[in-house]
Amino acid sequence: MNKELYRVIDANLNRLKEGIRVIEDMARYADNNKELSTKLKTLRHLAKIEDIQPLLKSRDAQNDVLRPTMETEMNRSSIQSIIIANYKRAQESSRVLEEVYKIVSPELSENFKHIRYELYTLEKENLS
Repeated sequence: MNKELYRVIDANLNRLKEGIRVIEDMARYADNNKELSTKLKTLRHLAKIEDIQPLLKSRDAQNDVLRPTMETEMNRSSIQSIIIANYKRAQESSRVLEEVYKIVSPELSENFKHIRYELYTLEKENLS
């Protein structure tokens, strides 16, 4: 696998786990929802890659062309808007990981697909 592909994986793995963590913390601390926060924590722990060294070597956060904050990223009007944005962030990242791993490791691809569908289910339960 080339450095650029590792960089895509690294960025999306971080984005996936960060998105889940934000939702998890809102469920845990803002809503005192033990059931949802536990499901999210379990899901976050499924989002892992055993050998992270190639990911770390490929990381180039300083030169990320979209590193500066975009104005649309600052549009949050409520806790619910934060939760929605982070569900979307995590779902999109899991989809990228699912697609990339189709060419590298079909088992990991299926893992990220499972995570994505669990996020769809939890989003519906959480926001309905």
